Amino acid sequence: MHNHEPQRGRREFLRTAIAAAACALVRPGMPEASASSDLKVMTVTGEAPVDSLGAVLPHEHILVDFIGADKSGKHRYDPDEVFRAVLPYLTQARKLGLGALFECTPAYLGRDPVLLRRLSKASGVKIVTNTGLYGAAADKFLPAYAFRETAEQLAKRWTAEWEHGAEGSGIRPGFIKIGVDPEPSETDMKLAEAAALTHLRTGLTIASHTGAGKAAKLQIEALKKMGVSPAAFVWVHAHAESDAAMHIWAARQGAWPEFDGLSPSSVEQHVRLVSRMKEEGTLDRVLVSHDAGWYSVGEGAGGFRPFDTLFTQFLPALSKAGLTDGEIKQITHSNPQRAFARQVRRAE
Repeated sequence: MHNHEPQRGRREFLRTAIAAAACALVRPGMPEASASSDLKVMTVTGEAPVDSLGAVLPHEHILVDFIGADKSGKHRYDPDEVFRAVLPYLTQARKLGLGALFECTPAYLGRDPVLLRRLSKASGVKIVTNTGLYGAAADKFLPAYAFRETAEQLAKRWTAEWEHGAEGSGIRPGFIKIGVDPEPSETDMKLAEAAALTHLRTGLTIASHTGAGKAAKLQIEALKKMGVSPAAFVWVHAHAESDAAMHIWAARQGAWPEFDGLSPSSVEQHVRLVSRMKEEGTLDRVLVSHDAGWYSVGEGAGGFRPFDTLFTQFLPALSKAGLTDGEIKQITHSNPQRAFARQVRRAE
């Protein structure tokens, strides 16, 4: 016979830790968007007050198709099969305490708003989709029009998706997703300019696949020149930048360094990153997520990575490292709610 007492004790500890994080108050003096139901986020099932989101994973994926922009499309997969494969992972995350998930797969890389709405309704997890284009990976996932159109023309496309819904679905995006290479090209920077124009017209936050600190700085400075506050910019994959001083700089500019890529093997690294931000007084700009999933078109769900590490390992590790319940809630609730609350943020 197996002794189940250690496992039972561990489950009790996790339930207690997660409940404490979910119920604790944010430290006095910290800005808290969820204190006001006037601030909203557009989900695939409609607009929702930020204070209804609960715990947020700001960077995850449900479905991804890496074949390239010229070949991608819904003809390449069976949405019913994807639905059946992915639903258990969302249900599991919901039971662990997940309230909302930002699905970061852009157009021409497998974005499917209708599938996301089905999964949201079935799982109880609020899901947010995006508008924008992904210029990283040497432009493999950009459609032909992205090269010939101006930033203004691209912004009109993205604004139209906000106003009318994406891909004829009527489902509206809740943020702007772009991507740039470590050495951003002219096309990459045009996407950043289009994102800035779209933000000023819609109030949608810009999440940019970036990684390198140099590329993050170029985008932040470009946004400021266009009148957009860095508070409208999420530096996706900031953990890939080894110079922690760049994280501090971006946070003090008002931007949101996002330490995604959280996995069982990176828990200690992510705890160090977050602890450093706390030491520097910039914990109120930190975002954490897994960049996990996903159903890969052509391969299926065989390599699907669950959305669970934050709840089962990372939160207890943060507590052990000395973060308070309020600080933990700030990372999982307050920060992503404030980061993605729809509001026009102009540079000073």
